[in-house]
Amino acid sequence: MEQLRDVVVSLFRIVVGLLFACHGAATLFGVLGGPPSGTIPSVGAWPHWWAGVIELGGGSLVMIGLFTRAAALLCSGTMAYAYFTVHLPKSLFPLTNGGELAAMFSWSFLMLAIFGSGAWSLDKLVSRYHRQRAKADADTDADANANA
Repeated sequence: MEQLRDVVVSLFRIVVGLLFACHGAATLFGVLGGPPSGTIPSVGAWPHWWAGVIELGGGSLVMIGLFTRAAALLCSGTMAYAYFTVHLPKSLFPLTNGGELAAMFSWSFLMLAIFGSGAWSLDKLVSRYHRQRAKADADTDADANANA
């Protein structure tokens, strides 16, 4: 069951990251239907341009599984900020204030920040490489000590 969980988390991470990156690309470059506001924000414009950068960059990192926990935490916080500053003042409930997507993204990324990247990720490859490198270094040190 643990192996299945890692695969499902990986697939969930890939889909959520891809969808979030698409939102960022739409906001920054006007592709895929364009930004929700209808106009592309100018570079550095608060908060839309910065949100687009976080969506595109953070979503891409989460999708490929690199620095997943940190990227997912940043994305979760961005969506929580969006929910509380844009949607909550309109109404308490997400169905009536238009904040379902922000709430779902925020909680999805929080889950990924807690559970990690799953089995299929660059984080796992990097971790495996560092473990093998440390083992090889330890073996080399042990051989040098034995020969001394």
